[in-house]
Amino acid sequence: MNNTIVAISTATGAGGIGIVRMSGDNCFNILKKIFIPAHKKFNWNNIKGYSMKYGYIINSKTKEKIEEVLVSFFVAPKSYTTENMCEINCHGGSIVERKVLNECLLNGAELAEAGEFTKRAFLNGRIDLSQAESVIDIINAKTDKEAEASFNQLQGRLSEEIEKSREDLLDLMSDIEASIDYPEYDIEETTNEKAIDRLNKIENQLIKLEKTFDNGKLLREGVKTVIIGKPNAGKSSLLNNILNEDRAIVSDLAGTTRDTIEEFINIDGVPLKLVDTAGIRKTDDTVERIGVKKAISLIKGADLVIAIFDSSEKLDEDDYKILELIKNKKSIVLLNKCDLSPKSFETINYISNSNKNVIKASMKNKKGLDKLYKMISDMFNNNEIEMNDGIIITNIRHKTQIHKAIESIKRTKESINQNMTIDIVAIGIKEILEDLGEITGNNVSEDIINKIFSKFCLGK
Repeated sequence: MNNTIVAISTATGAGGIGIVRMSGDNCFNILKKIFIPAHKKFNWNNIKGYSMKYGYIINSKTKEKIEEVLVSFFVAPKSYTTENMCEINCHGGSIVERKVLNECLLNGAELAEAGEFTKRAFLNGRIDLSQAESVIDIINAKTDKEAEASFNQLQGRLSEEIEKSREDLLDLMSDIEASIDYPEYDIEETTNEKAIDRLNKIENQLIKLEKTFDNGKLLREGVKTVIIGKPNAGKSSLLNNILNEDRAIVSDLAGTTRDTIEEFINIDGVPLKLVDTAGIRKTDDTVERIGVKKAISLIKGADLVIAIFDSSEKLDEDDYKILELIKNKKSIVLLNKCDLSPKSFETINYISNSNKNVIKASMKNKKGLDKLYKMISDMFNNNEIEMNDGIIITNIRHKTQIHKAIESIKRTKESINQNMTIDIVAIGIKEILEDLGEITGNNVSEDIINKIFSKFCLGK
C-alpha cells in the first residue's frame, strides 16, 4: 500500500480560501473519519471523480465541527498523482488550515515532503521529469513569456522534441545491432553511412534547441541591465524612477553610490535585472575605486548597458572612457538633465553620432522614460526573446544534458570516421541516449530526482 501524504497547498498567510491536499491509497478512508457531507446520502463506496461535496471537517475524537468546507474528489488513476486524491477547500488563514491538516495527520496521513505530489506524478508515469520541472518554473515565472515557455514544457513540447531524437537513435541502434548479429551480410559500411547522416540530423536538431537557452536565460534570470555613468550623472535617479520608489540614495555629493544595487522589474513583458553601479571616474578614495572597478567588470557580462550622461556639461576623459566601454555592447544612451541649458552642444552631437540608441531625458522631470521603455521592448521583446516553435530551454540542467549529447554525437561520428568497429559505435550511441534520457527521466539517478524536487514548495 502506498502511504497517504497530506500538505497545505496554498501560500502561508491570510486568504479567502485555503487548500489542504491529500493523496494515496488510504486517502478516502482518512477523509471519511474527519468529513461529514451535508448530503446524508453520500455513498463512500462509490465516489465519483471530478466531483465536489459540501460539508464539515470534524474533530475525529469529539465529533465537534471545526470547519465548513468543500471537498474535491479525484479517483485513481485520473488525478494529479494518478492516486486517489482529495482537496479540502477551507477558509484561508494558518489557524484553520492547520486544524484541518492536523486532523488528516492524526488519522493516518503523513506530512508530504517538498514537491512530493509532483514527484509521485512523475514516478507514477503521468508526466516526465522535464514536465515536472516546468511546474516549479510556472510557479516562479516573472513574466508572461516565461510562464508561456514553462507551460509549453508542461504540455510536453520539449519532451516530444527529445523523444524524436531518441527514437531516431533507437532506430539507428537497431541497425547497428543487426550488423553485429549478422556480420556475414557485410552491411557495416552501409550502416556507418546511415549513422553519419542520422547523427548529423540529430546534432543539428539539438544545436538548434541548445541555442534557445540564451533566450531562456533572459526569461528566467532577466536581462542583466547595468546602469553606468559618471558620479551625479543621474544613475540612481534613473533607478528610482524606473522602480517608482527611492531605492538608491540621491545626493548632490558625487560618489554617493559605492557598491552595486540590484532590483528586478518587468517592462512591457521584458524581465530586467537592473544593476546601479558606482560612478565611473578617477578617484583616490580606496572604497570608491573598488566600486568603479566593479562597475567596469559588470559591463562585460551585461545583456544591456544603459549609459547616462550629463548633457549640461562638456565631455571629459571619464565620459570618453564610458563611450569606449560600451562601444561593442548592446546599449542605450540617456542624455540626462535636458531640462537645463546645455553648456556645450558638442556633448549632444558627439554622443548622438556615436550611438544610434540615444534618448534626451530629464530624471528630475521623468522625461524620456517612455522612450526608454519602448526602446528596451523593441530590443528584446520583439527580436531577442522569440520562441523556437514554442520550445525554449530555460533550465540549465536541460541545457547541460543537451550539450553533453552533442559532444557525445561528435565523438561517435569521429569513431565512425576513424573506422572503429561497429560495437564501439554502439557504445557511443548508448551514451547519447543516456544523455538525453536524463532530461525526461528515462534514466536518471535517485539523487538527481531528489535534488530536483527539493526545490519545490510544500503541497505541490
